[in-house]
Amino acid sequence: MKRIILAAFLCFALFPLLTSCSSKVQADREAPPPAKVESESDSGVFTVAHPERFPLTEAGEHKASPELTVTGVVNPDVARSVPAPSLASGRAIEVNARLGDKVRKGQLLLRVKSNDVANAWSTFKQAECTEALTKKQFERARFLYEKGAIAKKDLEVAEETEETSLVALDASIQTLKVLGVTDLKNHPDSIVNIYAPISGIIVEQNVSAGAGVKTLDNSPNLFTINNLDSVWVLCDVYENDLSFVRIGDYADVRLNAYPDKVYKGRISNIGPILDPSIRTAKVRLELPNPGYKMSIGMFVTATFYGQQQEVHAAVPATAILHLHDRDWVYVPEEGGQFRRVVVKGGKTLPGRMQEVTGIEPGRKVVANALVLQVTAEQ
Repeated sequence: MKRIILAAFLCFALFPLLTSCSSKVQADREAPPPAKVESESDSGVFTVAHPERFPLTEAGEHKASPELTVTGVVNPDVARSVPAPSLASGRAIEVNARLGDKVRKGQLLLRVKSNDVANAWSTFKQAECTEALTKKQFERARFLYEKGAIAKKDLEVAEETEETSLVALDASIQTLKVLGVTDLKNHPDSIVNIYAPISGIIVEQNVSAGAGVKTLDNSPNLFTINNLDSVWVLCDVYENDLSFVRIGDYADVRLNAYPDKVYKGRISNIGPILDPSIRTAKVRLELPNPGYKMSIGMFVTATFYGQQQEVHAAVPATAILHLHDRDWVYVPEEGGQFRRVVVKGGKTLPGRMQEVTGIEPGRKVVANALVLQVTAEQ
């Protein structure tokens, strides 16, 4: 009997606790209340107490042709590149020029000791002696024929022999000239001199003192000389920008080494084949090279100009704020507010003005954006 009374008492005591647990579990199973979202103010809008402290200026109008700026490399004009080969094989015994040297036409570049020249020289000497002998024989035969001592047939044989010896002598002389021998009186045996064919800069050298010289078809040139009075600039222009370039037009070329100097280059060729990987065409500019400022391999930037002019806004340079790798201007709004607007700065104009895109001409902007920015941060 006591056990039954104790059990009933425990049930009545635990009933409120079990009921509250059940209600809590049921409440946990219901959906959470919706979250509150508070809108933030526009970070590009600033409110100032005295907006009159920041004077305004009106964006002007600037007309200019659209521009395309690309990179390029200085290359030699292949029409002005002339090799200085040796048609006589042998060994280089003296090298009088080096890669990069400036040489003049006719300057001695190299001396080669060659068996080809020695053999040709020997043939020339034999032909010279033979011609001298046959000439004397012909003169003697003509004298005897005039005296009636020999027949006309003998005179004709002597004359034919003399002509044959003259042909052989001329052939030996031409062989020496082809091998590079020009002085037939004071030339040492087996030595041939290689001279510069034009004036210019040595842009290639494939020989050194003591090296063998070959005359095979696939052998490299001993020297290559380029007249750098005029050079080429080869630029890569993307397919979508080819409308900016036309043969005969001019482009502004600036060297990375001398950025303040502007050269004028004429477009002489537009490559007919695009690079399939990057979709660019090679555009060739021809331009003079006074003072040889442009060296082969230099990087340049070339600016091409479109045909139709475009209208852009122009503002004082102080109205543009450079922040976070972007250009900004401040435009006024109602209630003493200023809005920061992203623009794209262009080239510098006279009068400390700068071309911008992103706002229209006639738009009011803060004349000194940096002062407003500092005030807003404070």
